[in-house]
Amino acid sequence: MKKPSVVYMGTPDFAVEPLKAIVENGYDVKGVITVADKPSGRGQKMRKSPVKVFAEENNLNILQPLKLKDPVFLEQLSALKADIFVVIAFRMLPREVWQMPELGTFNIHGSLLPNYRGAAPINWALINGEQKTGVTSFFINEEIDSGSLISNIEVDIADEDNAGTLHDKLMHSASS
Repeated sequence: MKKPSVVYMGTPDFAVEPLKAIVENGYDVKGVITVADKPSGRGQKMRKSPVKVFAEENNLNILQPLKLKDPVFLEQLSALKADIFVVIAFRMLPREVWQMPELGTFNIHGSLLPNYRGAAPINWALINGEQKTGVTSFFINEEIDSGSLISNIEVDIADEDNAGTLHDKLMHSASS
């Protein structure tokens, strides 16, 4: 059976490992969508997202739209003709984007949904003293982090875990 072609959307370090797994498993990555480069730090040097750095190192097609509803971007995205979109730590997608691929658009979120929808799920799990958290994959719909569930992977939270160590555990779980 032919593997589906993919458009991948992500920005921070958390989104790099899953993209790496997609590439290493031989999926046809038609494009990588990430935020535009922006000035950062004292010298205001242009900074690339970690996902863009990985995509460049692997000669992947990169799109960096300023607006996801921009007709030029929507045309470019549609022209990629990907079977499925995969979204991790990106931003809210308009209907025009997430309804585009034939097989749908799914998101991977750093919590066991419905717990900790939205931003900072790792921090909230720690603040609330959770014993377990995980990653959830689900199809995107109109509401934030509430589409049809595909799978959950549970991750134990150790007493010595902090936001950094838990981030890394979840990041590696998200790539399985």
